[in-house]
Amino acid sequence: MTEAVKPTKPTAPTAPTAPTDEQKRASAYWRSNLRLMAALLTVWFAVPFGLGIVFVEPLNQFQLGGFPLGFWFAQQGSIYVFFVLVLVYAVRMRSLDRRYNYE
Repeated sequence: MTEAVKPTKPTAPTAPTAPTDEQKRASAYWRSNLRLMAALLTVWFAVPFGLGIVFVEPLNQFQLGGFPLGFWFAQQGSIYVFFVLVLVYAVRMRSLDRRYNYE
């Protein structure tokens, strides 16, 4: 035997509440995180693209380890830049965690 489900009365919508201090802190933390990621992703795009593609001819006038500098930036330099960006992200996120008390 199954019981019949009683229909419920619709409730009136509630008025939106003001964000709590915790929500404001979390929102500010997330905005700071997104701003940091956008800046680092811009650098990650600009360095290999700019130095490895756009400015490759002027850079190829110089040598690094026996290779043209433009080629070196396109191959090895972008890896080093990525590594440095990961380190910068880790240090800056630790700073943001402390600032917004998310340790």
